[in-house]
Amino acid sequence: MSRADLSSDACTVARAVAVVGDQWTLLILREMFLGTRRFDDFLRHTGMSSHLLSQRLKKLVALGVVRRSAYSERPVRHEYSLTRMGQDLWPIIVALKQWGDRWLHEGVAPVRIVHKGCECFTHPRMTCSECGEPMGARDARAHLSRGFRAVRRSRAGQR
Repeated sequence: MSRADLSSDACTVARAVAVVGDQWTLLILREMFLGTRRFDDFLRHTGMSSHLLSQRLKKLVALGVVRRSAYSERPVRHEYSLTRMGQDLWPIIVALKQWGDRWLHEGVAPVRIVHKGCECFTHPRMTCSECGEPMGARDARAHLSRGFRAVRRSRAGQR
């Protein structure tokens, strides 16, 4: 399956990867959660080329993840902000940060998260929406829809 096919895959993980699954898009999202809004600031903080940044921002705007708005008319300049869809990516960025802090970094984490409610450093965690208990990979199992099971069987038969 080519990357272009992911956007129409039956699996929502595959479709999400089609939207945010490259390193540059994830760095743009990291920067947006850190407060970056302007093109030149994205360039400075990510090290991306302007062409690559422009492509990724256009894609995120077209998909509804990011909103583009003018802040200057002469010269015309734009800033970018997360839509509700984009803000919902926060747990993904935090999970990647926490995984990187644990497995790829030594010493003090380069970014720490402060809970605005209590002003304490925190490590957000996943919990069950029904009982509130913390959840990890060993505390859950997947239940596949009939349609997704059929797609998986079909793909297995093609090999």
